Amino acid sequence: MATKTAISLPDDLFRAVDARARALKLSRSGLLARAAREFLDKPGAPEDPTEAWNRALAKGGQPGDDPAAVAFRKRTKAIVRKSQQKRR
Repeated sequence: MATKTAISLPDDLFRAVDARARALKLSRSGLLARAAREFLDKPGAPEDPTEAWNRALAKGGQPGDDPAAVAFRKRTKAIVRKSQQKRR
């Protein structure tokens, strides 16, 4: 059973779908149904970018948490403080 539906696509996307359907010898409906199935078969819902970033940070730490970066920040702050004191 198939349900007919009308969708709106940007012109460039419509032309690309049409061209790919012809190249694969499929109807537009067939191509769009196949694409929708492939999308829906992917595991899970689209990932929340914030959650992904938080997981990466939890696994690898904040950028700049390594000892060399901490030491660099300390030296930089000291240099900035000294240069500000000289100006006064």
